[in-house]
Amino acid sequence: MEQEEIWDTDAAQRYDTPGTGMFAPEVLGPTVARLAELAGGGAALEFAIGTGRVAVPLAGRGVPVTGIELSRPMLDRLRAKADEATIPVIVGDMATATAPGTYTLVYLVYNTISNLLAQAEQVECFRNAARHLGPGGRFVIELWVPELRKLPPGQTATVCHAEPGYIGLDTYDVLRQHVVSHHFSFDDTKRARLFRSPHRYIWPAELDLMAQLAGFALESRHADWTGAEFTAESRSHVSVYRIPPSP
Repeated sequence: MEQEEIWDTDAAQRYDTPGTGMFAPEVLGPTVARLAELAGGGAALEFAIGTGRVAVPLAGRGVPVTGIELSRPMLDRLRAKADEATIPVIVGDMATATAPGTYTLVYLVYNTISNLLAQAEQVECFRNAARHLGPGGRFVIELWVPELRKLPPGQTATVCHAEPGYIGLDTYDVLRQHVVSHHFSFDDTKRARLFRSPHRYIWPAELDLMAQLAGFALESRHADWTGAEFTAESRSHVSVYRIPPSP
């Protein structure tokens, strides 16, 4: 399934959940604060800007934000919040599309680099970030840590989350490092709604090598946007890569 098919009008309409989930203040607030700090007074470029979950409040803090987005329905949702003059967006793939200008920060949040399903595409995403950055510029990635320790021998699926009205199921292809997330939403009726998205999971060490191939060095890695320590038990990480400053 192509990404354009996944992030269609229906998915875009259901994406925004104001005040809850990934839009909850305790989730979004630290994300925006940290990115504003890393921008250092310069301009930021968001790969896969989506509906503007992060870009709109970041621009509201005075950081000039440009985006790259593949899904036109997601972009239409963004345009209901901010016009082209406020947040310019280039329509295209985050691994290849280019935006005008040079930035101090490129960022890619909420596991989105895993939407690129081949290792070569993920490496190109790093190289594309490097093309947009000047010396000392930073590329920030938020990504989950593969949860293969939860996968029992001989089984290919795990329950990643369960709560009233929702079950998340991940199915793994460990040979290709692929996982398909199945999101089941349901109510008291017999009907359920299914949303599926394929991903290629990346180990932190593999991500660091991708960065090195594109000319980056790892500057920091934390378990979340608040700066919590990254440990062997961390389920996700925020990794900051930097282009070496000019001598």
